[in-house]
Amino acid sequence: MKIINQNLQIDGIDKKILRALMEDARTPILEIARSVGVSGAAIHQRLRKLEKAKLISGSKFIINPKVLGYTTMAFIGVFLDKAMNNPDAVKQLKKIPEVLECHYTTGNWSILIKVLCKDNEHLMHVLNREIQTISGVSRTETFISLDQQLNRQIKI
Repeated sequence: MKIINQNLQIDGIDKKILRALMEDARTPILEIARSVGVSGAAIHQRLRKLEKAKLISGSKFIINPKVLGYTTMAFIGVFLDKAMNNPDAVKQLKKIPEVLECHYTTGNWSILIKVLCKDNEHLMHVLNREIQTISGVSRTETFISLDQQLNRQIKI
């Protein structure tokens, strides 16, 4: 058994369950139970334990944004006038639907955001009319992703 933190221990069975659900969250519990060699009730108990420990939370479908016409992914470093502007800026960024992620960072930027737009023109609109008009934003630095090469979760 490997100790993750003081309140949670996971074993090989937990890892097999997690790997199966990370591969496809729609995998039926009974199918996982058969492959692991335990009952469906045991799988449910273990999942409740992992949820209670906050190791896992929910499941989700992954939307292919290209099918919806979103083809431009960009990472934008946001420079703020003052660090005290961070919470207000984040509050405003949350209102912009194209902003998928927002991170406080060390280094030159105050905030690093990930945005998804339909094309470069859409990106320019989001930058000029939405992000750069936020009070406290002094400037931005944009990096357009040409192609995502890796997308994975932490290994269990």
